[in-house]
Amino acid sequence: MKYIISTLGCKVNQYEAQAMDAMLKQHGHSPAAPGEQADAIIVNTCAVTAESGRKTRQAIRHLKEENPAAVLAVCGCYSQISAEDVAQLGADVIFGASERTKLVEAVEQAVEKGLGCRYIDQPFKRRDFERLPSGAVPGRTRAMLKIQDGCVNFCSYCIIPYTRGRLRSLPVEEAVEEIRKLQAQGYREVVLTGIEVASYGLDLPGRPGLADVVCAVAEAAPEMRIRLSSLEPTVVTEDFCRRLAATGRLCRHFHLSLQSGCDRTLKAMNRKYDTAAFYRSVELLREYFPGCALTCDLITGFPGETEQDHLETLDFIRKCAFESMHIFPYSRRPGTPADSVPGQLENAVKSRRAHEAQEIAKQMHLDFLRSCVGSRLPVLFETKEDGLWTGHSDSYVLVSAAGEALRGQIRPVLISEVRGEQLFGHLDG
Repeated sequence: MKYIISTLGCKVNQYEAQAMDAMLKQHGHSPAAPGEQADAIIVNTCAVTAESGRKTRQAIRHLKEENPAAVLAVCGCYSQISAEDVAQLGADVIFGASERTKLVEAVEQAVEKGLGCRYIDQPFKRRDFERLPSGAVPGRTRAMLKIQDGCVNFCSYCIIPYTRGRLRSLPVEEAVEEIRKLQAQGYREVVLTGIEVASYGLDLPGRPGLADVVCAVAEAAPEMRIRLSSLEPTVVTEDFCRRLAATGRLCRHFHLSLQSGCDRTLKAMNRKYDTAAFYRSVELLREYFPGCALTCDLITGFPGETEQDHLETLDFIRKCAFESMHIFPYSRRPGTPADSVPGQLENAVKSRRAHEAQEIAKQMHLDFLRSCVGSRLPVLFETKEDGLWTGHSDSYVLVSAAGEALRGQIRPVLISEVRGEQLFGHLDG
């Protein structure tokens, strides 16, 4: 069977897509080559915003038009809450945000016997962590390991708790076993990911925390560096920073979920911190991880956000001096509390505010790159083009340097200049 896997959304979705790819290959199937007609299409969907839903539908239609005879399988957060919409798009196999192993088997049955299938469970009845093969998206040098799923924060704009369900965590000893496998396979970096990794372990006996699992995997795989996915600022305490810094293995890149730099708006979003607490997290990370890159998510034009609220947010992001930002105009998501509150803003206002924040973000990004000139950064090299190898530093900045056969190696680079969005330098040891 020849297949295509298309995934939208977060790193967890990317992890689950590579896991399905691994399972299909284990069953003797192979990806369709470019231009080759596929026997099956699997679309792993996102529903975090209404725009994500639109892009999901667009991707499904496009892939089906290119592969009209293929079995169409759709899974993920969008199909979890919009199964009927997915069915109307011609899906033969419809799953939600769980049971990927069963999905692979259902796709095989649909191709071999023409049997369609629909499996949509109840997210809040999920109790067990879904075990999937760890590894990397094909062609990547860094692996991913999902250690947590589910979220119970219930931010007023977010649908994800209703698609992913309650908290579930991979036990520490199983995370250790997986990390050892990845090291044995030759990976030099792993991204620990989850829907809300700050809540890791709250469902496990003894309630181990995120710092516990990070320290355990760091000890188990001394040849790998460890990168964390998005963090809630509430997990960033002095003890957390001290323990993780002591491993000497954590990448100096931290993506914090900000969403707004205005306390009034944060309260309306049902976030669990204010700007003072957030900034304390920023200070701690910079104290324990000097030179670290801090990135964040930001929503502009949230319902009821005034111009003064927006200006407070702009001042706050300047104060934090982020390396880069993911900025989104607020997108109404049916089924969330924020969708039905008064004070919805016009798209033009939301877009203008996003543009203003983006202009500040561009300057902060350039400032960060310039601050790296003269420093010595460890780089995991990935690709070669025009005689130069390119990879990501531990602060997740693209770095290029000349060398021989560097793919998969972590080498120190002395940074000499900034060109566009990249750093350039030469190997230094």
